[in-house]
Amino acid sequence: GGKIVVMAGPCSVEGRDLMMETARLVSDAGAQVLRGGAYKPRTSPYTFQGFGVEGLAQLKDAGEAFNMPVVTEIMDAVHLPAFVDHDIDMMQIGARNMQNFTMLKAIAGAGIPILLKRALSGTVDEWLYSAEYLLAFGCPGVILCERGIRTYEPATRNTLDLTVLPLLREWTHLPIIVDPAHAVGVARYIRPLAAASVAAGADGLIVEAHPRPEQALSDKDQALLPNELAGIVGDARVQAAVTGRSFHP
Repeated sequence: GGKIVVMAGPCSVEGRDLMMETARLVSDAGAQVLRGGAYKPRTSPYTFQGFGVEGLAQLKDAGEAFNMPVVTEIMDAVHLPAFVDHDIDMMQIGARNMQNFTMLKAIAGAGIPILLKRALSGTVDEWLYSAEYLLAFGCPGVILCERGIRTYEPATRNTLDLTVLPLLREWTHLPIIVDPAHAVGVARYIRPLAAASVAAGADGLIVEAHPRPEQALSDKDQALLPNELAGIVGDARVQAAVTGRSFHP
C-alpha cells in the first residue's frame, strides 16, 4: 500500500526474558514487525540451532505483548503444524530453501503470508519462479526479500544487489523488502545500505537488533543496538516523506 515497513529483532530467539526485552526495544525504536529465529539453519552443526517450538511460543508471546505481528523462518514442512498452532503471522523461507520446491508446495496452502528470501546465487528468474510456486499452490501473499548474493568479493559477507529493485518493479507486483544485515554482515555498515535500499524503491527493511549484541548466540556482528535501529527507522520515515510514500504506523 505504498507504506514502508521495518521488521527487526534478534537473529535467534534466545529465551523468554531476552525476547521480551528485545521486543520492547524494537517497538520503542518504531519498527512494526518483530522477527526472531526459532529454527536456525547454521553452516556449522556445532552452533546454536534455535529452541524450535518453544522459540515460536516465546516469539509470539513477545509480539502480542507489544502489539506486533511476527515473522520467523520455517526450515521444513514437518514444522508447519507448530507454526499454525502458534498463529505465526508470517513465515520466512531462507536463502538455502528458496528452491526447495517440495517444501514450497507443502507450506503454500497454510493461509500464512510468506517472506521469500533470494538464494545465495539465485537469479531473478529463479527467485520469481519460486514465488510462483508459492502463489500457484495457494499462498495468500508473498513478499520478496533481497538479502545479498554470493560474489567473488570477500570484503563483506555478501554483495547487496540493489539493481534488482527497479527491475522487479517492472517484472512483478509483489512487495519487495531488503535485508542489508545479511548482505554486509557488519553492524556499522547497515544504516547507509538501509537508506540506499529505501531510496532504490524498497517497500521495507528487515534487520537484526539485540540489546547486547556481543552476547548474541548468532550473527552478533550484524546485530544493531537500540539507538542504531532507531536511526534506521528515522531515516526510513524521512525518506518516505520525501518520496511521497508513508511510513507504516
